[in-house]
Amino acid sequence: MAGGHLWAALWSHRWLSLVGFVALGIAGWQATRIIMGPFVAVDRVKRGDLIETVVATGNVETPFRVVIGSQITGTVEEVRVDEGQRVTKGQPLVSLESRELKADLVQAQGAVAQAEAHMRQLEELTLPTARQALKEAQATLLNAQQTIGRTSQLAHAGFATRVALDAAQKELDVARTQVRTAELQVYTAGLSGSDYVTGQTQLTQARANRDTASSRLGYATISAPRAGVLISRSVERGSVVQAGNTLMVLAPDGETQLVLQIDERNLAKLVLAQKAVASADSYAAQRFGAVVSYINPGVDIARAAVEVKLTVPDPPAYLRQDMTVSVDIEVARRTHALVLAGRAVHDALSAMPWTMVIEQGRATKRLVHLGLQGRTQMEILDGLVEGDAVIAATSSVLAGQRVRPASP
Repeated sequence: MAGGHLWAALWSHRWLSLVGFVALGIAGWQATRIIMGPFVAVDRVKRGDLIETVVATGNVETPFRVVIGSQITGTVEEVRVDEGQRVTKGQPLVSLESRELKADLVQAQGAVAQAEAHMRQLEELTLPTARQALKEAQATLLNAQQTIGRTSQLAHAGFATRVALDAAQKELDVARTQVRTAELQVYTAGLSGSDYVTGQTQLTQARANRDTASSRLGYATISAPRAGVLISRSVERGSVVQAGNTLMVLAPDGETQLVLQIDERNLAKLVLAQKAVASADSYAAQRFGAVVSYINPGVDIARAAVEVKLTVPDPPAYLRQDMTVSVDIEVARRTHALVLAGRAVHDALSAMPWTMVIEQGRATKRLVHLGLQGRTQMEILDGLVEGDAVIAATSSVLAGQRVRPASP
C-alpha cells in the first residue's frame, strides 16, 4: 500500500523526478570525469617504415627557351602560326614585306654579272690581244736591230749616209718602246696586274653584295630554329617590327624539367639523383616520377630559398610549359623505425620538441629526440618507447592532469 502511494507520488511529479534523475546522472558523470579524468585522443608509438620527403611546389620548364625575333626592320605581311602550336625546325613562322629586298637582290645579281663579264673580257680579249701585240713589237724590234746593224756596216764602208744611220737608230728606239709598252699591257692584264686585281676585287665585292642582299631577303621569312612549342607570341599582321625585338618564345623539344624553390633549411637533405614523385595541380590524381638533376650553389636571399631542378625521364602528355606542380623529394628512408604521428609532437621544428604521455593515468610532459620526419609521422630516436600512449598536440591538457586514452 505504501509502495503504491510512493509510485503515485512519483508519477504525479514525473517531470520533476526526470529532472532529478538527469541531474544525478550528470553529477555522477562529472564526478567520474574529475576522479578518472577526461577521454583524450592518443597516438601509440609503434614500429614501422618511414620515408622522409621534402615537399615543394614549382613549375614545368624546358632546360632553355629560344627567343625569336627579326634581324631586319620591316612590316609583317603574314603570321603563319598560333601561340601554343607545335612547330618543326625550319618551319616559316612570320613573313615580312620583301619587294624592296627582292629589288636589291636583282640589282646585286646584275652587278655580279657585270663584274664577271669584265673578268672574262680580260681573260678572253684584253690579255690575248696584249700578248699578240707584244709578239708583234718583239718582231719589229728584231727587224730594227738587224736594220741598224746593216746600216752601221754600210756607213763604215762609206756606202750609207749619216741620215740613214740616224733613221735606223730612231726605228730601233721606237721598236724598243713598243716592246716595253706591250710587256706592260700583258703584265697589267695578267694575274698580278692592276687591271686583273681591280676586276677581281670588283667581282668579289659584287658577290659579297649579292650574298648580303640574298641574306636580307632570307631574313624576310622568320623560321623556327628548332622543333618545339611556341609558348608566347607578340606580333600581328601589319605590325612594324624592329631588329632584335622579341616576336615569339619557343620551348624546344627535349628534356622536361621541374624548377622548384626549396626552403634553405632543407638544403643539407638534398643531393643529386634523389628520386621524387610529382603531380600537376590540374591532374592531382596522376603522379609521375622525377630525379634531382641540379641544385643551385647560391641561395636567393630575398626568399631564403634554393633553386632545384628535377628531370622528368618519362613526362606525361598532359604536361604544359609553366604548369604548376607539387613535388615530394625522397631524402631518406628508414625501415622498422620507432614512429609516432606528427600531430602528437609539440614544437617539432624547435631544438627541444616534446610530447604529452599518459603515465599512470596522468598527462606527463616528456622531451623527445626526433629523427626522420615524414609527411604524417616522425621517427623517435629517444624519449619514448614502443606502445607509449601520446596525447595529440591539439588537446588542451595540462601536465599532471588525470586523463583517459580514447583509443587503445
